[in-house]
Amino acid sequence: MKKLVTGFLVLSWIASVGQGFVEKTNEIQLDFKKGVKNTSNLPTINWVTPGFEYTNSKESQISIDVLVSSAIPLKTVQLTIGDNTSGLVIAQKNIVLVDNKSVIVKQQIKLPNGSNYIRVSAENTDGATASGTRTVVVGMDAVALSIDRKDYALLFATDKYDHWDDLVNPIEDARALARELKEKYNFEVEIIENPESDQVFEKIREYNQRKYKPQDQLMVFFAGHGSFDETFGEGYVVAKNSLENDKAKTSYISHNRLRGIINNIPCEHILLAMDVCFGGTLDPEIARTRGVDSYESTVTEMVVRKLSQKTRKYLTSGGKEYVSDGIPGKHSPFASKFIESLRSSGGTDRVLTLQELITNMEVLKQVPRSGSFGEDQKQSDFVFIAKQ
Repeated sequence: MKKLVTGFLVLSWIASVGQGFVEKTNEIQLDFKKGVKNTSNLPTINWVTPGFEYTNSKESQISIDVLVSSAIPLKTVQLTIGDNTSGLVIAQKNIVLVDNKSVIVKQQIKLPNGSNYIRVSAENTDGATASGTRTVVVGMDAVALSIDRKDYALLFATDKYDHWDDLVNPIEDARALARELKEKYNFEVEIIENPESDQVFEKIREYNQRKYKPQDQLMVFFAGHGSFDETFGEGYVVAKNSLENDKAKTSYISHNRLRGIINNIPCEHILLAMDVCFGGTLDPEIARTRGVDSYESTVTEMVVRKLSQKTRKYLTSGGKEYVSDGIPGKHSPFASKFIESLRSSGGTDRVLTLQELITNMEVLKQVPRSGSFGEDQKQSDFVFIAKQ
């Protein structure tokens, strides 16, 4: 007996916003009765604007720019605007197809106050459909911090090595940082002590598989030995089991790989902090200077603006150089200043920004390096919001 079989491959991210929900999907639907033979010939939807899945805007006028393409001729392309809270469709429009292999959906739309979704759906003549969604919060809600947002910290600390000299402070540094982040800033903290290289990647993989809300933040911290290979032009984190004379550096954790896998974690706001020698070589262009953004707005508006941009920032204890581990019973200079800054609660506004943290660290003899990596957006920042 022949039956209609519909299969779904769905990659979705659902996050609460206010009393409604935000549904972020790249969805593919296959109708095998219509003869879908090759799943590689699916429509693709590439967002140019809004590029960020979750956007805040005080203005109701929004520009959209989306490229829809398909190796199989397109049958329909549809634009839908709806209300996230009620789920109601506000407007729907079929896009005229001039070229049946690709179409650009580019126009100005006006959205009502509140949480709205913009969805572009496409179906090709094989019966395969795909859709992409963006959420835009307009009006007063656009400057609201989500009550269910969360901050996470994943700390790797190594002071015992199989083939390198042991260190004295990394684990105690990580534990002290964890206490401040948890008790003063309500971070959900996990410390991985003396991990081997495989354990580092396995743990980061776990965080890659988690679901994050739009305003969630993740800090990844490394403390321990670091190394730099002049021949390869590459910096490395030294794991517990890294070999001292590993010319191929296969037992080390390369900065290049670390940048890639951390950038791919589906959390919009990530800070990579490294208290290791040669940590600054995480940036291939370490000598490049970066400006400091300034804002004149309320504290809430400032924080929400920063959390509406994708964040991929790094902060390291030094550049292309060895850095001090400190003396037994004391924190490393980098960790000590980090902890001191956290204890300040960010001053009267109780918000410690990454830029403020960097400024506090400029008094160190070995000046920390900072910058961006991966898909960072210029106006973004990482913020530590102290408990009230």
